Amino acid sequence: MTSALQKAKGFKKSKTGTYLSMGTTAFGAVAVAKQVKKARADHDTLKLIDAVVSAAAIVTGLAILYRELKRLGDDDVLLG
Repeated sequence: MTSALQKAKGFKKSKTGTYLSMGTTAFGAVAVAKQVKKARADHDTLKLIDAVVSAAAIVTGLAILYRELKRLGDDDVLLG
């Protein structure tokens, strides 16, 4: 059982795990886009601010994951 846990922790720090994390983080952008659209339609400033903060968190998360990918030596895949 400990071996499976070690493999799972290792996967999170692998290139594949990082790509998967980037994909799931980017998928959250769809929900935020819907949130922005609804907040604008409702003229709800507070919900719009919440959506903008959520979008900033997604951008920051993707930047951190990209940095991790560069650390793993795989930045040429995203740039090329």
